[in-house]
Amino acid sequence: MKLTILGCYAATPRTISNPTSQVLEIKNRVFLIDCAEGTQVQLRKSKVKFSKINHIFISHLHGDHFYGLVGLISTFMLLNRESDLTVYGPKGIKEIILLQLRASDSYTGYNLYFHELESNESETIFEDDRVVVKTIPLNHRIYTNGFLFQEKNIERKLNVEAVENYEIDKVYFNKIKYGGDITLDNGTIIPNSELTFDPQVAKSYAFCSDTMYDESIIPLIENVDYLYHESTFLESEAHLSERTMHSTAKQAATIALKAKVKHLILGHYSTRYGNIEYFKTEAQTIFPNVLLADDGREFEMD
Repeated sequence: MKLTILGCYAATPRTISNPTSQVLEIKNRVFLIDCAEGTQVQLRKSKVKFSKINHIFISHLHGDHFYGLVGLISTFMLLNRESDLTVYGPKGIKEIILLQLRASDSYTGYNLYFHELESNESETIFEDDRVVVKTIPLNHRIYTNGFLFQEKNIERKLNVEAVENYEIDKVYFNKIKYGGDITLDNGTIIPNSELTFDPQVAKSYAFCSDTMYDESIIPLIENVDYLYHESTFLESEAHLSERTMHSTAKQAATIALKAKVKHLILGHYSTRYGNIEYFKTEAQTIFPNVLLADDGREFEMD
């Protein structure tokens, strides 16, 4: 699992920083999370292949989280994209994007699907044989969701030495990997536990931006490997976080501590601060395992 931060600053793009967008690579899937202005430029800088992005998750309809979406959709068209693209986001996103495409007489040569969200309860919005994605309802000025990405490790690891000792044909390997026992020609049943090892522990990533301090999300993100939680302000400006319905670094760390997550990634910094290290220093007074998002930074989530 690998996370690439394309942008992680609040409000407006600057020459030295970009608003929210990131790419999560998980189980050979490439997911784009939020799509602020400048996202496609940042994708090119990070050498992310556009053709691998088939699912885009939009947290909410504030501009610093989705104003780059119609541009990216149009670029996909110019690149002669053929594969389907699905956008997951709040109700209204379909109308906004299609209006812009119609007004500019632009039409995609690929299937463009919208999965609009309006539930205030967590729900599964994507699932295949490798990954499941659920919403994390957040508390912001408009309807907002975070997203929980979880690996599905149902495939066991083959014990090559044991399989060779029993002279088991390769055609049975998939059956073995998915937990099946094997019956030999003489009728002996070899239990799967003798032929495989336990799979690697499934990893998880929770994206929570934008939101004020809200402990109701804790059961949804409990024990995740990596939590990205917005930290727009420092405690010295806590009054602003309450007014704008954002969080401080200390509040993000408190959520991480109570949810027993393994690592906390801070982001969505207000540009009023000259050094993002202040956020880490403040958060570590509450929670030790703090990482700082920054434009172009990559996290290998081992």
